[in-house]
Amino acid sequence: MSASQIPPATAVPGDDVPTLLVKIFGKDRPGITAGLFDTLAAYSVDVVDIEQVVTRGRITLCALVTAPSPSQGTGAAEGDLRATVHSWAESLNLQAEIISGRGDNRPRGTGRSHVTVLGHPLTAESAAAIAAAITSTGGNIDRIFRLAKYPVTAVEFAVSGAETEALRTVLAPEAAPLGVDIAVVAAGLQRRAQRLVVMDVDSTLIQDEVIELFAAHAGCEAEVAEVTTAAMRGELDFEQSLHARVELLGGLDASVVEAVRKEVRLTPGARTLVRTLKRLGYQVGVVSGGFTQVTDALQEELGLDFASANTLEIVDGKLTGRVTGAIVDRAGKARLLREFAQQAGVPLAQTVAIGDGANDLDMLNAAGLGVAFNAKPVVREAAHTAVNVPFLDTVLYLLGITREEVEAADTHVG
Repeated sequence: MSASQIPPATAVPGDDVPTLLVKIFGKDRPGITAGLFDTLAAYSVDVVDIEQVVTRGRITLCALVTAPSPSQGTGAAEGDLRATVHSWAESLNLQAEIISGRGDNRPRGTGRSHVTVLGHPLTAESAAAIAAAITSTGGNIDRIFRLAKYPVTAVEFAVSGAETEALRTVLAPEAAPLGVDIAVVAAGLQRRAQRLVVMDVDSTLIQDEVIELFAAHAGCEAEVAEVTTAAMRGELDFEQSLHARVELLGGLDASVVEAVRKEVRLTPGARTLVRTLKRLGYQVGVVSGGFTQVTDALQEELGLDFASANTLEIVDGKLTGRVTGAIVDRAGKARLLREFAQQAGVPLAQTVAIGDGANDLDMLNAAGLGVAFNAKPVVREAAHTAVNVPFLDTVLYLLGITREEVEAADTHVG
């Protein structure tokens, strides 16, 4: 059919056109939706809008349709439609409610955002506080959808009528007192187009601090750990602290590299996160203030597209206590994010960065979405959003990906 043959739209009425909101409630079973519209079809009504949700086996089905015109003949009037729908519903032990009105739904307000809430658990108190905070910004909750029920409860609020930054400013302080994580991102196609995810490694992709694993073999673990913690809090210059810590490793046999690789523990959900992102067509990379001796192995194991880190110098089979090449520090991580984005052909606004330490801050702020993962306070306060549960794959929910979609993809491939 050519464009000239397409009939003019009649299913979107003006504000003065009579419409009926038909609401059906009851125990869900196959055929309810088909049955309702088969019943309505006898009255030659047009469908304006449909919403359906099933919660614990109970269906709520809403259909907004044009009111039947009496001119269509006997039996086509609104009263007859009402009686017929109620009779059909009662025959299935369902409840029906029909509300007269005019026109379509009112237009959504300008400024649209997705507010994702992660709770472990998600309490009624926290849900109430979040809803009230959204209302205080002038925002309206248009739709609520559950993304996951485990390992955390994740729900998404579609909000209109408030700017994204205003929502984020109001909701961010609510998260910690309520024991939840809250992410606010702008709605629109850009959210679906974030095609590059770059992660820190130590205490993000993996549970460990790699330099501390090396230090344990050198007998100076406590000393190195103290310096590492201070550096991650932003109390020490990262490059100076790196040189000081690596110097303590001087003289270790190079065989320690393989031993450390075996000791590395992936963060729960790390494999799921990377696997799902790759299936969706995302490119995934890591940047680390740690060492290529470990990140190269992780890149191969997980199929990462990009990886960059510092390199421990090895001479005559021994660690020299020095690193070679340019240092991957706070500024270096942000620079590498930009380089990866350019190589991937992805605008910086469509990137996601994940990290936990102060040396990740420039990268988190440069990305389209910066996620502080179980981060230090200074990082949580500066990032776009924070995740404080120990499951890295919960980041998927911030991108609007549901647990059901993840599991379905695993089942299909497996």
